Amino acid sequence: MASTDQKMSRMQLTAMVVGGMVGAGIFSLPRTFANATGPLGAVIAWLIAGTGMYMLARVFQSLAERKPDLDAGVFAYAKAGFGDYPGFLSAFGYWIGSCIGNVSYWVLIKSTLGAFFPVFGDGNTVVAIVVASVGIWLFHFMILRGIKQAAFINSVVTVAKIIPILVFIVLLAFAFKMDLFSANLYGGGLEGGIFEQVRATMLVTVFVFLGIEGASVYSRFAKERADVGKATILGFIGVTGLMVLVTMLPYAALQRADIAGMRQPSMAAVLEAVVGHWGAIFVSVGLIISVLGAYLAWSLICAEVLFTAAKTKDMPAIFARENANQVPANALWLSNIIVQLLVITTYFSNDAFALMLNLTSAMALIPYLFVAAYGFMISKRAETYELRPEERTRDLVMASVAVIYTVFMIYAGGLKFILLSAVLYAPGTLLYIWARREQDKTVFTVTDWVIFLVAAVGAVVGIYGLATGTITI
Repeated sequence: MASTDQKMSRMQLTAMVVGGMVGAGIFSLPRTFANATGPLGAVIAWLIAGTGMYMLARVFQSLAERKPDLDAGVFAYAKAGFGDYPGFLSAFGYWIGSCIGNVSYWVLIKSTLGAFFPVFGDGNTVVAIVVASVGIWLFHFMILRGIKQAAFINSVVTVAKIIPILVFIVLLAFAFKMDLFSANLYGGGLEGGIFEQVRATMLVTVFVFLGIEGASVYSRFAKERADVGKATILGFIGVTGLMVLVTMLPYAALQRADIAGMRQPSMAAVLEAVVGHWGAIFVSVGLIISVLGAYLAWSLICAEVLFTAAKTKDMPAIFARENANQVPANALWLSNIIVQLLVITTYFSNDAFALMLNLTSAMALIPYLFVAAYGFMISKRAETYELRPEERTRDLVMASVAVIYTVFMIYAGGLKFILLSAVLYAPGTLLYIWARREQDKTVFTVTDWVIFLVAAVGAVVGIYGLATGTITI
């Protein structure tokens, strides 16, 4: 149990949500959306994503209040509703997806520096990889000093990194040209209809909403249990407003095709085109602060997920050990070793940032689907609704929409990322087998065998696709 001085206030929990959500993704939105669609498609995409993620946030809030005993975060709901192996898959998917997301942060930082120092290229040169590696281990040893200290730093950084985003929004609002906005409205020059344009943006909207569950992951540190749900909603509403404005305003300042051709981070390039070179420097500094802050938040989350899964005996017991500062040291070591290995692999990728962004989103969708499905399950059964039964219908509707949304997101991501996810899920099952044998428990039930075989077949197909070049990274 965490000591009293390790407890987090509602503001600190909200900062964990905002710190997790405002990272690499928001600075890449102008080009990512302009490549796929115009303002009309962008509005539709944000309506779909905002509605779906709001419903998911409300499911998190409801579960935090109705199932306070499930304080292990995201994966606890999958285990409670669907069994040990699905619970493990949810924990593993969320953990490995978070590690991949951390790699995308380093790629974007080096890509940002690459605009000023060509030796960093697009973030995946040898120099970029070496510098990122140094950064990984500097953060590692800072976090080992204590969760509370790292959470405090995250709160400070969260405030600091919002400022350049707000400045960007204000300056773009003054540069608003309705004729340009109208000309860009339907995504002129793009192939395919609105549905295909919207579908092409779906995985990036998932990526930028990752972190919405930051307070839930850290629920065991909350001073008041009710603060978990409130922090989730507060963070969601604030960050969603920022992301929509960052996406839409560039369409009123520049041609869609020009935005689509900009290097990442495209927010810096857009502001440079509007106000001059100082704009690129200003946003780039803000981005580095933002992404380092997000990296800190997600490093904490990575270790916490692995640690809590080990505490509930869903991962090997070695990862349940804490150091003298109450930091899950072994979990942190494994997480950062994985991040280090993935950073090295970016050297071989054609577009390392896009790959890490999309794969992170794909890995997160399975855990999100389990959460939404569990929310649907308990509201359908009227479980825990002896208290405030009038909320049951509302919660059932919200959970239903969240389930439909996450299923649609998996479809929108496409077969490529489903297969790449399987390539990670299948071998990751070795950790589950290790944990089960530690406890002298039967490894798989009949249903678990079916799930594992599906994942294994997907992994074989994915590896074959990578080997033959039909799946490219």
